[in-house]
Amino acid sequence: MATIKLGTICENFYHWEQNTPENIFFNQPINENWKTYTYREAGINIRKMVAAIKALNLPPKSNIGMVSKNCAHWIMADLAIAMAGHISVPFYATLVADQLKQVLDHSECKLLFLGKLDDFASMEAGISKDIKCISFPAEYVGSPVHKYQDWDSFTEKFEPDLSNFIPKLDDLFTIIYTSGTTGMPKGVMTTFGAFVAGLTNTCAAVKLEIENPRFFSYLPLCHIAERNIVEAACLASGGSIYFAETLESFPRNLAYAQPTHFLAVPRIWSKFQLGILGKIPQKKLDLFLKIPILSGLVKKKIKTGLGLAKAEVILTGAAPIPNSVVDWFAKLDIKIRNAYGMSENLGAHSIMPIEKTKNGTVGKPYSWVETRIDPETGEVQMKAPWNTPGYYREPELTAGLYKDGWLCTGDMGEIDAEGFLKITGRVKDQFKTAKGEYVVPGALELAFATNSNVEQICVAGAGLPQPTALVVLSEMGKQIDIEELTASLTETTKAVNQQVKNYEHIKTVLVLKNPWTVENNMLTPTMKIKRNIVEAKFSKLMEDNCEKKELVVFEP
Repeated sequence: MATIKLGTICENFYHWEQNTPENIFFNQPINENWKTYTYREAGINIRKMVAAIKALNLPPKSNIGMVSKNCAHWIMADLAIAMAGHISVPFYATLVADQLKQVLDHSECKLLFLGKLDDFASMEAGISKDIKCISFPAEYVGSPVHKYQDWDSFTEKFEPDLSNFIPKLDDLFTIIYTSGTTGMPKGVMTTFGAFVAGLTNTCAAVKLEIENPRFFSYLPLCHIAERNIVEAACLASGGSIYFAETLESFPRNLAYAQPTHFLAVPRIWSKFQLGILGKIPQKKLDLFLKIPILSGLVKKKIKTGLGLAKAEVILTGAAPIPNSVVDWFAKLDIKIRNAYGMSENLGAHSIMPIEKTKNGTVGKPYSWVETRIDPETGEVQMKAPWNTPGYYREPELTAGLYKDGWLCTGDMGEIDAEGFLKITGRVKDQFKTAKGEYVVPGALELAFATNSNVEQICVAGAGLPQPTALVVLSEMGKQIDIEELTASLTETTKAVNQQVKNYEHIKTVLVLKNPWTVENNMLTPTMKIKRNIVEAKFSKLMEDNCEKKELVVFEP
């Protein structure tokens, strides 16, 4: 069993830097070639940056921002900020100028790291001339080295700072801005002690004690899930992190990394599934899996091809995943475990137990978590030692986050007799139809998502006689003819409607032309649907079609 270090993120790094200096910390692809950093090499880079930051003489515990896609220097910057006695404030690399200006102003950042970016020009105007900026090295595509002093030139005159700063547990480590599904992002304050408590309680559930743990980083590091499951978990276990270079190279990077720990949102699992079926049709796959010797070979080939041949912890979260998808992957010996949480509770509320799973649930709360269901609203509320002290510079929002000491998650749910937690929807997502009845769209959407022709779905209908399902087709759905597609969507809709009350019945399925993406502002950077924006964009289309006899209607 491997050693686990459960101190602050700084202390954990010091431990591995001293005890395993030649172990690989980072594996960074640059133009499809892998550049590695040992713990010792990373330490030199980090400690030189610590010295450079200290030389700026910023006020103690200043907020320092970071805007970059995932890369080795992202985590080196995060550690350098903490080790210099300051607070890291990461932002999504997809922000445009006005969005970046909004969070930079609100967070009061004194220094800003700018790194691997797809479109720096779209955000540049949002950066105040009063903020000192440092770019990551030119090896990262999109790093604005032409505009600002880069990492290496900023640190070249400094010797590594060899002091080992030990933060207090109640000191702020980071401020995590939410992805803003319904408006202004909120800055979730997170302490060093929160990560210590969270990892202490969850390390067994996510198998941090295994030998040579490897993590694959591609979901935004500024989000709590990646920060926790990749950065903090790696630093607790002395593991190694592999990064994805681009969206196009993602499959090759993952197949090369073969991580022991892997997290993917439901949409990615659906894309994996469609990719496999594009190579092996379902009937042929079913036949292969029935033949004992061939079954093992096929499973191994698929898992190796995906990059999951050595994965011991395979997680999903951020949105509901259809039971059918979980069951489908289980037949390939890819056992996906649901994990549930939010930025405000370090992403650590519940996880599917290793020894027993229950589809349709997000597992059981961790042992240090207390959970209750509000009898009036059905809201899931919880207590844990790692909960946020509140939102940065937002005392009123902080006061509304807690009810009698219980963190209000905003999710609706149920706890069954065995202690498994089921999420049934969002309190704020409920809408009232023209009949005066409230509809919770989450359950309808999850039931509908079993159709492999559907990639994205949003059930809406405030003020309409019956709910409407707004649907974006999957690649599979785009390839079949209209008659077959219509029949498939009709069959699914009828099956969904049989499970719910009459006023919840989906009256119309609107098949839309274009997918919802981060770029067109329909999705958050963590792939959550911006429901209010989607509903507003298609409200006229829903009204125009709500009285039609046809069940399935295509956007003109």
